[in-house]
Amino acid sequence: MTGTPNPSSAGSSGAARVQTKISVSDPKIMVNLLGAKDEILRLIERTLASDVHVRGNEITITGDPAENATAERLFSELIELIEKGETLTVDSVRRTATMLEENTSERPAEVLTLNILSRRGRTIRPKTLGQKRYVDAIDENTIVFGIGPAGTGKTYLAMAKAVQALTAKQISRIILTRPAVEAGERLGFLPGTLTEKIDPYLRPLYDALHDMLDPESIPRLMAAGTIEVAPLAYMRGRSLNDAFIILDEAQNTTPEQMKMFLTRLGFGSKIVVTGDITQVDLPGGTSSGLKVVREILQNVEDVHFAELSSADVVRHRLVAEIVDAYARYDEAQEQHATSVHAVPGRAASGGGRSGRRR
Repeated sequence: MTGTPNPSSAGSSGAARVQTKISVSDPKIMVNLLGAKDEILRLIERTLASDVHVRGNEITITGDPAENATAERLFSELIELIEKGETLTVDSVRRTATMLEENTSERPAEVLTLNILSRRGRTIRPKTLGQKRYVDAIDENTIVFGIGPAGTGKTYLAMAKAVQALTAKQISRIILTRPAVEAGERLGFLPGTLTEKIDPYLRPLYDALHDMLDPESIPRLMAAGTIEVAPLAYMRGRSLNDAFIILDEAQNTTPEQMKMFLTRLGFGSKIVVTGDITQVDLPGGTSSGLKVVREILQNVEDVHFAELSSADVVRHRLVAEIVDAYARYDEAQEQHATSVHAVPGRAASGGGRSGRRR
């Protein structure tokens, strides 16, 4: 890719406008950059403040110098993604543009091409800057808490890192656990055998494993104890050495359960705890262990809290908007409750007149 700025006439606002030309030598890159029926190009045009015109292998960007510089950076990152083997999608273009807007030190092309795990031609990678930082934190710390809304890849990326560590022989086993039943793990009240009782709560973990390992190898690995999927109650009294341990749905642990789990950490092990503190299913009045542990361990060395947000949601676009809408609603409800308590109504004073003249 080569870029050449050229002066142009002033726009209607009187601001100086210039032209920047980018030449793309490889026609395959240009085809990918345009997308099917020019879908990618139209998105780029809507994203940028500068005007974009494509003719042959040349892209002409017209706008003020700062806007053109932003446009040139976007094209540079997208072209590098293609050169690294990526097929551009609407989502990857949006994420690239968002990262450039945030002006972070990490380059989008580096974030979106960080390979964690590959299997049968499918590669698992972080798709947002928040996910990249979460994955880096798992590499750099012994205990990591991944906290964020649904769809941010908290558990999936943690499991990919666990399988990566097992494949590289950095650990000897993977242990996956979650609270078996939201209301205190009361397995005895559920019908069926023990396996039938716990299966619905552990099924998402099995599903993720099938994405990352050959399905026929999973029963063998589980029979050998190399992979263990079990309710949180099964962790009590154990010391877990040389293991990658993941606690999922941690918002549904009590403070006592969280302490019990974290103290299972043995030599050569790593722990990742994931959860969404906005979706606590514990009985009313019971504190969430995930909420409490942030206050307790916030300043402990080698423990990291990774906060993911709606910007890191990698499901349908509407999921991020739903998460934000609920956050606004919850905030409004809290503010309303606070104002009601701060300014009691008549009922709070018994409905009668005060004996004090006003």
